[in-house]
Amino acid sequence: MPTPLDMAIDATVKRFMADNGPLSVTYVEKYGVKMPMFTQAPANLADFYTYFCGVHAEKEFLIDGAIRLTFGEVYAAARLVAGGLVEGYGLQKGDRVGIAARNSANWMILNMAIILAGGVSTLLNGWWQGQELADGITMVDCRYVLADEQRAARLTGCDIGECEILLFEHDCPPAEGLSILLAKGGGAETPLPKMDPLDNATILYTSGSTGQSKGAYSDHRAVVQGAMSYVSQSMVFFELLSASGATLPAQPSALVNVPLFHVTASVPLVLQSYAIGRKLVLMPKWDAEEAMRLIEKEKISYFVGVPLMSIEIATHPKRHEYDLTSCTAFAAGGAPRPVEHVKKIRKEMDHAYPLLGYGLTETNGVGCGNFTENYLAKPDSTGPATKPLVEIEMLDDDGNIMPQGERGEVCIRTIANFSGYWNNPEATEAAFTKDGWFRTGDIGYLDEDGYLYIVDRKKDIIIRGGENISCPEVEAAAYEHEDIAELSVFGIADEKYGEVPGIVYHVKEGASLTPEELKAFLLERLAPFKVPVHYWPSADALPRLGTQKIDRVTLRNAYNEKVKSAV
Repeated sequence: MPTPLDMAIDATVKRFMADNGPLSVTYVEKYGVKMPMFTQAPANLADFYTYFCGVHAEKEFLIDGAIRLTFGEVYAAARLVAGGLVEGYGLQKGDRVGIAARNSANWMILNMAIILAGGVSTLLNGWWQGQELADGITMVDCRYVLADEQRAARLTGCDIGECEILLFEHDCPPAEGLSILLAKGGGAETPLPKMDPLDNATILYTSGSTGQSKGAYSDHRAVVQGAMSYVSQSMVFFELLSASGATLPAQPSALVNVPLFHVTASVPLVLQSYAIGRKLVLMPKWDAEEAMRLIEKEKISYFVGVPLMSIEIATHPKRHEYDLTSCTAFAAGGAPRPVEHVKKIRKEMDHAYPLLGYGLTETNGVGCGNFTENYLAKPDSTGPATKPLVEIEMLDDDGNIMPQGERGEVCIRTIANFSGYWNNPEATEAAFTKDGWFRTGDIGYLDEDGYLYIVDRKKDIIIRGGENISCPEVEAAAYEHEDIAELSVFGIADEKYGEVPGIVYHVKEGASLTPEELKAFLLERLAPFKVPVHYWPSADALPRLGTQKIDRVTLRNAYNEKVKSAV
């Protein structure tokens, strides 16, 4: 049964869609299907930047250490660099330009400048090593790569074809750090190309959990509509909060503690911030106490990160030394949040609510959201599809829609979906059904209220003697143990059952937990067939992908080899 919040959201969305309101939609045909898109959204990313930086010109936008820039100053710097790219470096419309660097204000200005200049902003994973970076560059045939000194050094000796590396610097004003891009001429008066909504805009790379990363490319329309889908969520909640009498911040603000090359930062966090005039405060690296210091100092109102980040803040021994009351939302994305974390965050920080988003690189981060009271009521759900752009269904292997409540592959259809994988038509064809559903590779079901529940990745369900075991379910039970910092559950080949569950876990500093103790703990919470057979305590933190998800595939392969070699 819909909750009062569900009904309030639906009513507000309908009101904002009516009479050419801010969320009014028109329909365009794609894959032979009529899909909704916002009528009042800018047509392309260049117009998006120009319009919203003009609207919010005097507001602070980027805070990066001692660097503080307004929206107007950020736009002026990006417009200058865009002219340098076009006139000085001869950038042509559609050229791929990579960014290989850590987070910084200058990274964000470069990303904006590439788009204004008509290039395709190619967000290379800043954690990749040399050959991985080279593979990403050559995969999409980058013409230029804008790199900081550390990433450029990793590329020494690597074959990157005809691509030219241009160095830039962090921790300094744009005019200084980006000076190389103005060295050959061009500037704020240089004419820039006009972008079509269907021109390519961005390339983001997939996690690579099943092999080499793929370059997921999107057109301008998809990226803008994805950003505006998040804006629509914020607009609805601002309206509901205002109607309830809640005091809204003079200017919304958020920490940037996730990598800018990841979709979580790229669309929901950064692009949305242009539209809602949100201040962004960058952190050079994750540190829970530094995050708390910045929340207090900058009056941060919104926090987003991988689930581990918000629970670290909620349970930090020094949490009460900082005033965190300005921050009323602690969102998570990129990985499931254990149910126990949801309850603990609300209990430990009763001024705030935990939130959860579900989207993928290929959907430009768009998908579902679970908020406030609804999230507390259904903490193991990612929430319903985001209105009014997103459709979600469970499909079988033949593309048929599964009845409500039955499990299938989670599939998303929206105008914000990516165009395909660069130079990989086979993977692109496999990713979509003929009528435009993107196959996420996740297994899930929809409840009677349209709330999505993710069971697992297709390849990560453990089938133990004919019984299906959900890895997230076992992981959620294990996370309830207060001594566990992180863990992963996966299938281990077994002669008798085909597969049995295995678990590798890392405990908190100063804690100890034996396999026997953990097994006894789990037997109190799970049916015996779900309880892991193999246990591996790990002295070190677990390996992660570039998205900060725990690398289950690598762990599964490594520990299967360990078991095999021990036989």
